[in-house]
Amino acid sequence: QVQLVESGGGSAQAGGSLTLSCAYSGFTWAYYSIGWFRQAPGGQEREGISSINTRDESTYYADSVKGRFTISRDNAKSTVYLQMNKRQPEDTGIYYCAGTVMYGSLSRYEYDSWGQGTQVTVSS
Repeated sequence: QVQLVESGGGSAQAGGSLTLSCAYSGFTWAYYSIGWFRQAPGGQEREGISSINTRDESTYYADSVKGRFTISRDNAKSTVYLQMNKRQPEDTGIYYCAGTVMYGSLSRYEYDSWGQGTQVTVSS
């Protein structure tokens, strides 16, 4: 059974940095991807913002975070990180990590295992 647990959320003013962690376990596939998604306040749809695959460590970013966020993976710790720099108020939301056998996807429909989410709040 795949499990993903996010941590590291919190509140801060715009411009600062924060790193989220996603500890994962239970994957039976040889290769898979871990993605980060964001759900803004007001019940908006989850937006795919970044993913990394375990085959060749390729990374993918949404335009809204490209150049500001960095995804990385520590294989020994089975943990994926999302370093968030130059945070903006529009980065506020619940951040989820999720798993899929697809590569390069930022579509929530292609992810079938999800964590419980962690809240990130950025004030201006």
